[in-house]
Amino acid sequence: MELWYTEKQTDSYGITAKIKETYVSEQTDFQKLDMIETEEFGTMLVLDGMVMTTDKDEFVYHEMVAHPALYTHPNPKHVLVVGGGDGGVIREVLKHPQVEKAVLVEIDGKVIEYSKKYLPNIAGDLDNPRVEVIVNDGFMHIHDHKNSYDVIMVDSTEPVGPAVNLFTRGFYQGIYEALKDDGIFVAQTDNPWFKADLIESVNRDVKEVFPIVRVYWANVPTYPSGLWTFTMGSKKYDPLEVDEASIPEIDTKYYTPRLHKAAFVLPKFVEDLVK
Repeated sequence: MELWYTEKQTDSYGITAKIKETYVSEQTDFQKLDMIETEEFGTMLVLDGMVMTTDKDEFVYHEMVAHPALYTHPNPKHVLVVGGGDGGVIREVLKHPQVEKAVLVEIDGKVIEYSKKYLPNIAGDLDNPRVEVIVNDGFMHIHDHKNSYDVIMVDSTEPVGPAVNLFTRGFYQGIYEALKDDGIFVAQTDNPWFKADLIESVNRDVKEVFPIVRVYWANVPTYPSGLWTFTMGSKKYDPLEVDEASIPEIDTKYYTPRLHKAAFVLPKFVEDLVK
């Protein structure tokens, strides 16, 4: 008998993957957590029925959350990652030697625990001495840490369950206040095929808070539609003004200095959403 996992990405569309083994299937205090081994994408972390990350394509998302912002800010010493308990964004942040401290605030400690066990290539840097891991509500951490960070990255699920508050104007205002005077914020903002309204509303809200707002994209095959967007809000620095020649070649599989500005060139129908 074959066993398949299917994520219903809309009421009438989904993706499916053949399962080799189920490692974890647990209702945590916050969400349904599944860790499964798939034939095509390796180990897959699923939260509330949504694919969060996989062995095969995780590098795209994690690199594109971290590097565009960190190469836009000239001296990112203190970085906060909200969510991201799988550790992938932290791994990429640590590739930047200027970063003195990276703080991870994840609301669900089980995500961290099982990622360390079943996704060691992703979560292996969570024990790095430059990293502080806090199991708590990222929304409250932002509120309690004014003027503390150079860069804040929001690596959240879609706006359901514990992540609902991470897609509100109040949260973006709190991020603005938690950033230093030249700080930068970036968040994943879903896909334009099925969540156009979300991209429009997030862009509108972030523009009310930050003077510089840019949307960029990447191809993540296990995420709905494969076309995934990110929104950057900056107090001072524009990612489109970065000198590509100043960006060093680092150990990446997706992000490159040439891709830095290219990622901000949007397809017309996406461009229309964020005008």
